[in-house]
Amino acid sequence: MGDRHTWTAAPAAAEHARSVLAAAWSCAVTAEGCREEFVGAHTVAEDGRVLLRVPEDSALLAAAICSPRGEPSAVLEFADVAPVPVRNRIRARLWLAGRFLPEDGHLAFRTTRAVLRRPGGTVVVDLDELALAEPDPLALAEAQLLTHLADSHPDAVDRLTRLVEPESLHGAVLVQPLAVDRHGLTLRIERASGNGDVRLPFHAPADDVSQLTERMHVLLTQASAASRPRALQRQRADRDR
Repeated sequence: MGDRHTWTAAPAAAEHARSVLAAAWSCAVTAEGCREEFVGAHTVAEDGRVLLRVPEDSALLAAAICSPRGEPSAVLEFADVAPVPVRNRIRARLWLAGRFLPEDGHLAFRTTRAVLRRPGGTVVVDLDELALAEPDPLALAEAQLLTHLADSHPDAVDRLTRLVEPESLHGAVLVQPLAVDRHGLTLRIERASGNGDVRLPFHAPADDVSQLTERMHVLLTQASAASRPRALQRQRADRDR
């Protein structure tokens, strides 16, 4: 069963890719026939270049030193993982193809191709747009915001389901906050036979946490004024028997 989405207010592909780069804690690198996983080792320059610090015994560093041009080709993979435990926690994947160049004690990555896969499909990200884009202002705070909402305010999540079309809640067994960005909140609706996502857009973009608080209050006020979907009412009544 499909869920009704409102994607009119959502991050552009380049902004989404920069947000994944900013928030990802690990990076998988495939180069010269080997694959290595680096945790907490990458940073992102203002122009979007990925800077990677690797151990001295890393095969990747050896490849960079021994490569005839000093620029081994590589593919970097970043996963966008939902901070709240849900099914299918990988929300998006970002692949960067390009070359490494030793630079000031680290490896600088020159991207020649960027591919972003998200629920709406896979898109090739324009490199000029990627260089100019900025991460979502809530990207680094998102994990704490969502876990706090799920753990400390399940009543608020429950109230927000009043803004979801009844058809999307049919057969729902659990609803959890999946993602939040400056444009809106996404809920994951889990069913016995699958899951779907529904987006609740904000009335205006939120550029910081204080603005996000106001946007969430508006959504909750709208939810309080809405009637609870009958499908969810029946589901809760059956569960409480």
